[in-house]
Amino acid sequence: MRIKQPRHLLVLAMLALPVSGAALAQAEAGPNPDVTVTGANIKGPDIKGFISARSDNKIQVTSADGTRTAVTIDDGTEIRSASGLFSNRKLAADSLLNGLPVTVKTVQAEGTLIASKISFTGRDLKTASMIRTGTAQGFEEQTAATEALRGRMGDIDKYNVKATTNVNFDTGKYQLTEQGKQDLCAAASTANGMENALLLVVGYTDSTGPEEFNQVLSEKRATRVVNYLQQACGWKPYRMLTPTGMAMADPLADNSTPEGKAQNRRVAVNVLVSKAVDGF
Repeated sequence: MRIKQPRHLLVLAMLALPVSGAALAQAEAGPNPDVTVTGANIKGPDIKGFISARSDNKIQVTSADGTRTAVTIDDGTEIRSASGLFSNRKLAADSLLNGLPVTVKTVQAEGTLIASKISFTGRDLKTASMIRTGTAQGFEEQTAATEALRGRMGDIDKYNVKATTNVNFDTGKYQLTEQGKQDLCAAASTANGMENALLLVVGYTDSTGPEEFNQVLSEKRATRVVNYLQQACGWKPYRMLTPTGMAMADPLADNSTPEGKAQNRRVAVNVLVSKAVDGF
């Protein structure tokens, strides 16, 4: 018995044969040399270290051995902390602070390393944020954060000291004199003319009084100087390293004389530029 096929089905079957044959022939012949494949980036190295510099859409990551690697951030970069993924691009960019320990997965594209994923812990982000904002937390907590960060970044000799201004105080006092106020704004103006400059404020006392009292007094002096620099002299908080009080440590002069004690009752305002930033 012969089954009669509908005419339109036979036509469709005939039309399908050349298409299938052409597709098979193309597959056997290999890819079309005129077609360019994009987006096939090569996997790059994983980088662990701390962010030692930022410039536009680039970060510089310094590894434990001192190796510095520049990595580009683009719209495809995933920025993640232990608490979750940053969905807001501005929030994500603002989280990449200098000093923040990170792990960066990269891809290579046209000789450039591009970050595909940047990850860090919430605790490290808090530490880096405290270092950046300087006066937002109590001295005790900031000092612990500073030591944690310095353990990753190395000693203070990682910075070039460009200038130091000493502001002096009366015995047992932490009020600024008119001369001290003028000197602070002059120091801020000088530092503001230096690219990438930071200020490190350290308070001291002479040997008068007990150690506990002098520790608190040195911290109050440093706090007063930081507040004046920011409020009256216009120095930006994010350009301030964590202030600290050193009590009777590191005297400039002999504490056995009134003249020497007068020199030791001071706050040192140090203008620093990170060696890691130089040349980036």
